[in-house]
Amino acid sequence: MFQKQDKKRNAYQLYRGQARKGYDWWWHSFTGYNEKTGKEKSFFVEFFVCNPKLGKDEPILGQLAANREKGRRPSYLMVKAGAWGEDAAQLHRFFGVNEVSIRKNGPIKIKAKDCFLSESIIRGKVNISDTDVKEHPEWMCDSGSMEFNLKINKQIAYNVGYGAGSLFRYLQLFEMFWHAEGMKSAYDGYVIFNGEKYIVTPEKCYGYADKNWGKDFTSPWVWLSSNDLYSKRYQRRLNNSVFDIGGGRPKVGPVALQRKLLSAFWYEGIPFEFNFSKFWTGTKTRFECGETDTQIIWHVEQSTFKAKMVTDITCEKKDMLLVNYEAPNGMKKHNRLWNGGNGKGVVRLYYKGKLVDKILVGHTGCEYGEYC
Repeated sequence: MFQKQDKKRNAYQLYRGQARKGYDWWWHSFTGYNEKTGKEKSFFVEFFVCNPKLGKDEPILGQLAANREKGRRPSYLMVKAGAWGEDAAQLHRFFGVNEVSIRKNGPIKIKAKDCFLSESIIRGKVNISDTDVKEHPEWMCDSGSMEFNLKINKQIAYNVGYGAGSLFRYLQLFEMFWHAEGMKSAYDGYVIFNGEKYIVTPEKCYGYADKNWGKDFTSPWVWLSSNDLYSKRYQRRLNNSVFDIGGGRPKVGPVALQRKLLSAFWYEGIPFEFNFSKFWTGTKTRFECGETDTQIIWHVEQSTFKAKMVTDITCEKKDMLLVNYEAPNGMKKHNRLWNGGNGKGVVRLYYKGKLVDKILVGHTGCEYGEYC
């Protein structure tokens, strides 16, 4: 079943062609609580490796005008950290590839000065001044500071199956791969964001951990996930449940597959999966994403021969970021990629035509964007 964890998929993947034209990132998101006031805040931390075989002692930044003029592709480790909410910020710290130690065989382990990532630990610091932002637009980030020191317990996975299996990984068939080693994860530790300390506890962190890798990104880009779920049927929290939806327009080699999403719902120990690559399940997907003046809106309908899942999520723009990435070829085509961690909504789950549950959703990780 899809909840099978696989540390080989979660390991470093940039070999052969993808080492010179590829990226590999590990994403983590969670909620913490202000040590003094108890007010909650949602955070994210990501380790992003780009074109490591092109690397030098210093990071090569693809948006730097001099590099663009010379056709130099980016190469670095970027530690991306930040928070959502009305003071949302994304902070980027870059390292030259020669400054970074990455375990190439075995479970993921990355170290760069005081930043560290493994399967069970993530820690580091990012500090960007207002002057840095003005002088370095190629950093693609905001100003602020964030220190993080957390233990990770990845509890439930979303393993998409053979589409990210060893053969497909070796052949590098997909332009963008996805694996969620901890779509439900428990974090334990602290964050210091702009001088305020937040405590992160396993019981109410609503944690998530996944990774993407490949040669380019997808457009449209869709992601929704939450384990803050409340059953209307049973009038209680669902403590052994989580859902995850991702995709957009996957490419197998040069062939684009129109508007495809992968998703899974682990519902109190019962698996529901909607995976187009498992053609024998009869998976069908229809989704609409858009924006108003104040919100980003997602509507996703997915069905198999036996089950159906209807997901409606909204997130307030004031709590979100226009998140920034450059592709391995140095281009930045995603310039309106909305990213948030405070989405809310409803999921309706059906089995054989009957409503299993209507589930209220909070603390939803969410993304939507198209090339522009």
